[in-house]
Amino acid sequence: MNSFIENPENLCFLQILGLRNLCGSFVGVVVSDQWLQSQFTQVELRSLKSKFVSVKNQNGRVTVEDLPPLMVKLKAFSALLTEDEIRQILGESYTDMSTEFDFETFLRVYLNMQGQTTGKLGGSKNSSSFLKASTTTLLHTISESEKATYVTHINIYLADDPFLKQFLPLDPATNDIFNLAKDGVLLCKLINVAVPGTIDERAINTKRVLNPWERNENHTLCLNSAKAIGCTVVNIGTQDLVEGRPHLVLGLISQIIKIQLLADLNLKKTPQLVELVEDSNADVEELMGLAPEKVLLKWMNFHLNKAGYEKIVANFSSDVKDAKAYTYLLNVLAPEYCNPLTLDTKDTVERAKLVLDHAERMGCKRYLRPKDIVEGSTNLNLAFVAQIFHERNGLSTDSKKISFAERMTDDVQISREERCFRLWINSLGTESYVNNVFEDVRTGWILLEVLDKVAPGSVNWKHASKPPIKFPFRKVENCNQVVKIGKQLKFSVVNLGGNDIVQGNKKLIVAFLWQLMRFNMLQLLKSLRSRSRGKEITDADILNWANRKVKISGRTTQIESFKDKSLSTGLFFLELLSAVEPRVVNWNLVTKGESDEEKRLNATYIISVARKLGCSIFLLPEDIMEVNQKMILTLTASIMYWCLQHAADEGEAALSPSNGNGSTTYTSDASPAPSISGEDERSSLCGEISSMTMDDAASDITVSSYQCENEDTEIATV
Repeated sequence: MNSFIENPENLCFLQILGLRNLCGSFVGVVVSDQWLQSQFTQVELRSLKSKFVSVKNQNGRVTVEDLPPLMVKLKAFSALLTEDEIRQILGESYTDMSTEFDFETFLRVYLNMQGQTTGKLGGSKNSSSFLKASTTTLLHTISESEKATYVTHINIYLADDPFLKQFLPLDPATNDIFNLAKDGVLLCKLINVAVPGTIDERAINTKRVLNPWERNENHTLCLNSAKAIGCTVVNIGTQDLVEGRPHLVLGLISQIIKIQLLADLNLKKTPQLVELVEDSNADVEELMGLAPEKVLLKWMNFHLNKAGYEKIVANFSSDVKDAKAYTYLLNVLAPEYCNPLTLDTKDTVERAKLVLDHAERMGCKRYLRPKDIVEGSTNLNLAFVAQIFHERNGLSTDSKKISFAERMTDDVQISREERCFRLWINSLGTESYVNNVFEDVRTGWILLEVLDKVAPGSVNWKHASKPPIKFPFRKVENCNQVVKIGKQLKFSVVNLGGNDIVQGNKKLIVAFLWQLMRFNMLQLLKSLRSRSRGKEITDADILNWANRKVKISGRTTQIESFKDKSLSTGLFFLELLSAVEPRVVNWNLVTKGESDEEKRLNATYIISVARKLGCSIFLLPEDIMEVNQKMILTLTASIMYWCLQHAADEGEAALSPSNGNGSTTYTSDASPAPSISGEDERSSLCGEISSMTMDDAASDITVSSYQCENEDTEIATV
């Protein structure tokens, strides 16, 4: 089978059939109607296929009568249509409720129902919400204005990139941006513009013509790195990027650009923001807990109030579309460029043009057109205000105020821990989005959402209160349930009470969240038991697995523990990554790890290579260089999970190339991971973990003795 697949012509043939995704592990659902398939991402197709098959398996077939109870549970419709309304809509097209459906007909009905939902939402085909936390595919439309703005942004910020400059500038009137995004290089480079140093660019495949493996590696690196800077990518996969799907590509680009534009809207980067609140701990803590967009609005209203503007701007759409608020804001920030005619102008488009002229004179790059302001484009107006903030924030340089703000911000250690858990929680796909862990968990609701993700069914939602919560005792009730579930999961919560979380006790919150992350990690590894005869896994088993994997690959490096100081060179992890996938490490780029600079180069490369392989991690180079025990454990476990999962997938793919339901499903790895013993992968998988036992208490971190350490990583979540 492998020799057949290695033939490029056969690879193309298999890709056309949907039997094999050339670009790595992927479950492909192929629909005969290409237009119909283009309306869905593979994530959506797999989800809908699963629900369709579950009904078919239960009833033997799927009829019109089966659809209302099925469709009312789908996220796209649950909040907008009742079961009776769905039945009524179906009745308009099907008089016989016993009419049998195949999967493709079901997809067409789904799209028709989306049209009904869009009408109910009052959706405009020019509307878009790509700068929100998640990427939505409900309307599958893009805004040409937003596309043009993002193209301009890329042309400006990547103009001097050694590789991309040959393709720039892009033409906003064409689909150049989507075509260039297909090899993954553009997106990886854009991530590094937003958060410099996120990706080690040595790990990006930058040949002019990439083969499918290299292209997939770039997209895998991109998606895992996007999660590591705070993007939500739960609805997008590598195949969507390979195909250059406009609504998904633009959605991801807009999230990346948003993160870049709002990066300085916090007290750590801009301590002058403390001027927006009173000089009290409570007010500063409240400011620290606000989302960057809310801080930007607060900053804007602060200056508008000083300028005598009587209204409160509560959004970046309807409240700014007449351009009057912008006129007042720019006049107070840059009075030397003030045009007296701006406020007197009756025509809003002309006023918007004068506002943009004013902003350009003070140094803002012209991204928007006057009609973008007048039409109330939320994303573009937010970007415009962020630009104004960067050019001239107009805040005090009072050293006393700044000193107070700097004292209020967390130290480096706490900041790294907060970053770790914030990104991990957001990657789980919870309904709530976390902006500041220590502030956002105090209602208990987000912790309940996380617990429900990592231990499904553990939360009693009838006894939970959803924010906004008016009465403080409701918050305590939520947090008490969090602690109760922690005890049931055998967490060490000796000194932790619900009120400690409500009060924002950072040390105790960090201790609890670390146990949650570790529990998630071990549950993921335990999940492989369904595919093998393996038993539960301990930290020692993870260590032994890593040493065995490196040794069998022919290398000699071994480690004694996750505190082994030799890990600081990075060489062991590079050998481990090479052992599970020989092609992923370029040894010409590896240093000896003797000096601090060499160690940093290796550590940075390790993180990007692991993400390129498929590990979803939030590790920082410092965690490897300083041998942070917990982060070393989670990195090793993530690599182990990837290896065992792909070994199991390879076995399943060989056994079940078709699901027999009219569309082809094929699960496989881009290339088989080396086996432990050199034997067949399926038997070696069982052998790797067959003798493992689990003692959850073995490495529990007790709340009473927890010592703050760097915890900036995430185990791959499913």
